[in-house]
Amino acid sequence: MPTDCAAVLADRLNRAAAVARDTAADGDRTGAFPHDAFAALAEAGLLTAPLPTEHGGLGWATDPAAAPDVYDALRIIGRASLPVGRLYEGHIDGLRLVSTFGTAAQLAAAAADARAGRRFAVWNTEGAGGVTLEPQPGGGLRMRGAKTFASGAGIVERPIVTGRLPDGGWQMVVVPADAVALAVDPDSWRPLGMRATGSFRAQFDGVVLGADAVLGAPDAYYREPDLTVGVARFAAVQLGGAEALVDATAAHLRELNRTGDIHQQDRVGRMAIAVESGRLWLDGMAQRLTSDPTTRIGYANMVRTAIETICLDVIRLTEQAVGARGLVQPHPVERIVRDLTIYLRQPAPDAALSHVGSVALSHGLPSSWR
Repeated sequence: MPTDCAAVLADRLNRAAAVARDTAADGDRTGAFPHDAFAALAEAGLLTAPLPTEHGGLGWATDPAAAPDVYDALRIIGRASLPVGRLYEGHIDGLRLVSTFGTAAQLAAAAADARAGRRFAVWNTEGAGGVTLEPQPGGGLRMRGAKTFASGAGIVERPIVTGRLPDGGWQMVVVPADAVALAVDPDSWRPLGMRATGSFRAQFDGVVLGADAVLGAPDAYYREPDLTVGVARFAAVQLGGAEALVDATAAHLRELNRTGDIHQQDRVGRMAIAVESGRLWLDGMAQRLTSDPTTRIGYANMVRTAIETICLDVIRLTEQAVGARGLVQPHPVERIVRDLTIYLRQPAPDAALSHVGSVALSHGLPSSWR
């Protein structure tokens, strides 16, 4: 990207992040969807940025060369508001799936939707029973069942939803959520943090989709290395949350005139080293996106595991630095710690670490992975 274009985009991104930061406390208090922040993201051109360049985007969802910009944007937005970062990461992932597996017509429709300000998401998590898809005449599908942790449910217009076919295949569909009878249960989402993501239970009984809503072949959602490599995006948002804790801790210590305390200096120094190492992990991931699949998957699991550890360390140091007074509402540390604690609970952390060990045993240390 030309330097002048990059500077303009950075300025727009920072202005959108400022809106997300300024409205984060209200979103936590009310649990309302961050409409103002997403309006700012749309105005900044960030809802279309994940699209391929030929559709007016920046290739953020599919072009490996764009990865540094993607990780930086997610980190900056996460630093401003973890719920907004989570929702925007889902928007990128949804457009990634359409760009990768969709037909030309589906991608064109998604591009038009993004330009119109419609938001995408990926809803895959489910409880017992989950979502089933019944084939209909003409190639369409009838949906039954529900998804849990459906971020932005009731607001997001274009979720990518997975469901089980009669033969056991796992099929993606693009649901026009603004045009079907989708039952959303707000009482299903009473979390410690991340309230503004609105990750409600979404019920699909009776929703009938046409053949044009069927996205990709069965089981395409689980195609590797794309599935695992995507964890670096949510890790970037999480790292932004850790950076926000460093910011809030420093502001707290300045307000109390405690910046000269050597013990506090030690804590903040450790926090600064931790978040900088997280940024270097993301740089390493960006450099390996064209490597062989084993390297990409192994390194992505390293990034995810390392940044989780970094965030947990920063939370601990923050709590020690600010003490009880910083863990009482409406102190920003209290909110950010809750949000980050919830967001770090991604599925299968043990499997991710075990895979790193397996690759290291068979391929040596990461410095030799190519």
